[in-house]
Amino acid sequence: MNEQALLTRITLNPAIFNGKPIIRGRRLAVEQVLGMLAAGDTQESLLQAYPWLEPKDIQACLIYARRLVGHERIEPLQFDSVS
Repeated sequence: MNEQALLTRITLNPAIFNGKPIIRGRRLAVEQVLGMLAAGDTQESLLQAYPWLEPKDIQACLIYARRLVGHERIEPLQFDSVS
């Protein structure tokens, strides 16, 4: 399955979490999945906690995050020197 097809698993619904990206219209936000992975949860533990969740859903979350970060640009901060 290519990236574009995987990303169709990420949806938006203004009635769920104020329109944050969610997985297949369910009440599980991409942000939550990424947070659990960042906290050390494994893919297996997520799949056990959410029986309807599929490995491709987790992969879609990671692709979504990579694409967002890929477009992010950080501007250097300017500090005034103290005399």
